[in-house]
Amino acid sequence: MNFSLSAPRRETFLVSAIIAILVVIGMIVPLPFFTSYALGLLLIAYLVLAAGALIDGL
Repeated sequence: MNFSLSAPRRETFLVSAIIAILVVIGMIVPLPFFTSYALGLLLIAYLVLAAGALIDGL
C-alpha cells in the first residue's frame, strides 16, 4: 500500500488540538462531558488529525 501523506490544514489541526486540550483539562478539573469520555475523545482527536494527513485538502 502506498500512502500519500500531506500536512493537515490549519483548521483540522486546531480542531484536533482543541479536543485534546479540553480532554487534558477535563482530567485535571472535572468537566462533565470531557472527564467521562476522555479516552474516546482523545481517539477522535487523533483520528481527525490522521484523516487530515491522509486525505488531501481536509
